[in-house]
Amino acid sequence: MTDDLRFLEALIFAAGEPLSEATLAERLPEGADVAALLSDLAERYHGGGVVLVHAAGGWAFRTAEDLGPRLRRHIEVPRRLSRAAIESLAIIAYHQPATRAEIEAIRGVAVSRGTLDILLEAGWIRPRGRRQSPGRPVTWGTTPAFLDHFGLDSLESLPGIDELRAAGLLDRPVVTPDDG
Repeated sequence: MTDDLRFLEALIFAAGEPLSEATLAERLPEGADVAALLSDLAERYHGGGVVLVHAAGGWAFRTAEDLGPRLRRHIEVPRRLSRAAIESLAIIAYHQPATRAEIEAIRGVAVSRGTLDILLEAGWIRPRGRRQSPGRPVTWGTTPAFLDHFGLDSLESLPGIDELRAAGLLDRPVVTPDDG
């Protein structure tokens, strides 16, 4: 194993979040072929208990998917999100950047302050700026931690309407402007 490959492995292992190829290239010696090193490292870990995965726009080590259930503790303290929090998170994910008023308009009910606070505390959303409109409301967007937690590489990985319908997650058909 080359020194560059060993160093790359250590960088990814020590990181608290997925690292982008650009970040890795900054830390490796000039001229290092990051893509080739990542490929070598992924191959080295393929089929093991720990695998190298591309998540949230970067690279990270994760437990092999088939071993996850065996590693779970018998006593879990699940962090259950309220229906309002789940709906708000979905709206932010699909319509970001979104303001509180936009979330309320889509949901049809007011969003309590605590709902966004819970999502912010979980690290799944963050302020993205302010709308250039009266009152200059804060806009919200998802974070790399959101992508990482839900196993998404990017926002483009979010399921589409057809996938949600096929999974039985949409109760009623969605009417589009073309449907009349």
